[in-house]
Amino acid sequence: MKEVEIYTDGACSGNPGPGGYGAVLFYGKHMKEISGGEKDSTNNRMEIRAVIEALKLLKEPCKAKVYSDSAYVVNCFHKNWLKGWLRNGWVNSKGQPVENRDLWQMLWSLMQQHQVTYIKVKGHSDNKWNNRCDELARAAIKQL
Repeated sequence: MKEVEIYTDGACSGNPGPGGYGAVLFYGKHMKEISGGEKDSTNNRMEIRAVIEALKLLKEPCKAKVYSDSAYVVNCFHKNWLKGWLRNGWVNSKGQPVENRDLWQMLWSLMQQHQVTYIKVKGHSDNKWNNRCDELARAAIKQL
């Protein structure tokens, strides 16, 4: 399997409000930047969407390391929230419907094609690629 590294970030102007996402993908010597947004979104939706859009670009099954500053995204897999949601019919531990179910389902579907590992990075610090993703996400908001 090819190994790729993916850095992602989401941003929102207001929460909810206009949102943007950015991702930087690395494979060998190749690098690709992507971004996009939605006129009405939330920060959490954009964080998930960044991962989805990056994984959608992979043309064959890959080992993907996803670096994110989103505790929401990383904890979903490190703390097995998603497995619990699937087991409980998309109801969270508080008995409420899972927020952003549509995006979690898309992400889960993509993860069936790839071996994905999530790595938490500190946001707005010295991580060059996380900072670049933040720039891409904020620029995408301005283009809406």
